[in-house]
Amino acid sequence: MKYAIVINTNDAETVWNALRFGSAALARDHRVSIFLLGPAVEMDSIGDERFNVKKLLQRYEELGGEALSCGTCLRIRSMDASSVCPTSSMDELVRLTEEADRTVVFG
Repeated sequence: MKYAIVINTNDAETVWNALRFGSAALARDHRVSIFLLGPAVEMDSIGDERFNVKKLLQRYEELGGEALSCGTCLRIRSMDASSVCPTSSMDELVRLTEEADRTVVFG
């Protein structure tokens, strides 16, 4: 199965749970793409002792997951994309959801 996960928050626990879901799906041999929208593009700066987002993002990437950042959302925040979550577009989000068997939204 192919999952498209849309994250639209920078809430540490919600992002952590989205990455847990994505990693669990990858571990079960599913294909997963994450699209960061709105405040979720700030994922690299989320720091919380209880919800280690950076560690889970690294695991997600090691399992072969793809993560993309909304270019417009990055520009609004005067941010650059990270190497883990490169810049993307709404057209790409449309493509991801068209190709997915299931779309899951967090936030």
